[in-house]
Amino acid sequence: MTIKRSAPRLSAAEIAYLDVWMNKVSRSFALVVASLEDPLSHYMGVAYLICRVIDNVEDSKSPPAWKELRFEEIKQLLVQPSLAKVILPVWGSEPWPGITADQRQIMTFSDGFPLWQIYDQFPFEVKSIISRWALKMAEGMMQFENPDAPPWIVRNEIRILAQEHDYNQYCYFVAGTVGHMATELVIYQYGMQGELAQNLLQNCEACGNSLQKTNIVKDFLEDLRRGVCYLPDEWLSQVGYSPLTLGGSTPDWSQKVLGNVLSELKSATKYILTLPHEVAGYRMASLLCLLPAYQTILMAAQQHENLFTGEHPHKISHAVFGQCIQEAQAMLTDNDAIWKYSQELTGAVNSQFAGF
Repeated sequence: MTIKRSAPRLSAAEIAYLDVWMNKVSRSFALVVASLEDPLSHYMGVAYLICRVIDNVEDSKSPPAWKELRFEEIKQLLVQPSLAKVILPVWGSEPWPGITADQRQIMTFSDGFPLWQIYDQFPFEVKSIISRWALKMAEGMMQFENPDAPPWIVRNEIRILAQEHDYNQYCYFVAGTVGHMATELVIYQYGMQGELAQNLLQNCEACGNSLQKTNIVKDFLEDLRRGVCYLPDEWLSQVGYSPLTLGGSTPDWSQKVLGNVLSELKSATKYILTLPHEVAGYRMASLLCLLPAYQTILMAAQQHENLFTGEHPHKISHAVFGQCIQEAQAMLTDNDAIWKYSQELTGAVNSQFAGF
């Protein structure tokens, strides 16, 4: 049994602002957020955009000391959003090398100030949840910021995470924290308690980790061209570092990389099965994240001979994504169907490596 809490009503202009910026930042995630009931959709939209602000700092090609200053300013904004009047004009005067024009735009006063105004209207409990996990994300990113210190290794001018532990830690800071943030917002908004809340918290980290690890596989070629590899040196050494020169890998190594993602997706599936059916919007949003991730890993397995080469597969088609939407709608309240889907996709991935 869940109890939905009331919340302040946003103006039409504020709702339009969130819609515009969610679609600018990520059309696919805008669709996910649109599946949520209000005000949870507003909480998640603002939380996502704040995480995007943090990502913009990390993605900028500015020096670590500059980034540290920006992260400190984000900490101040999370505690006292009214400081946006002072901080955002400073951000607007900075060059922000390495990020797109749209990404830079939300760092300015004209386009960024409404975000912090909306955030400031949220209940204290909601701001506390967003602030706590956004701070953990920012602090974690700072730990990974120095390219000349652990946990990074540089090989042929490519930065590589050193150990599997570092890979898992990185995914936790940039995405596992978001899984915690989203889950705590859901628990708060629907008044979940006791065993239900604990079961959700048990697997929520995997929801973020699984999507981040899926993206690391999907974006391997693009990341490599930027001079970075998030797959750990500990793993790459097992195939003579051939992926770093786009020389491909062995089937068993590719299966190991994909299998690591599948283990996270399995936990994320269990998370969805725990969600009460009456929280339909959040179940739908979760499925719209999970199903495309499974399909991305299946595509990678089907084309595993091209993995970690110049032909590295990277994106499912619009038709497949549309099929994911239809399947999510069909199995929304059918836990058996969701679990069967998970098992069948895992089996289909592993079958692609049979005989190698």
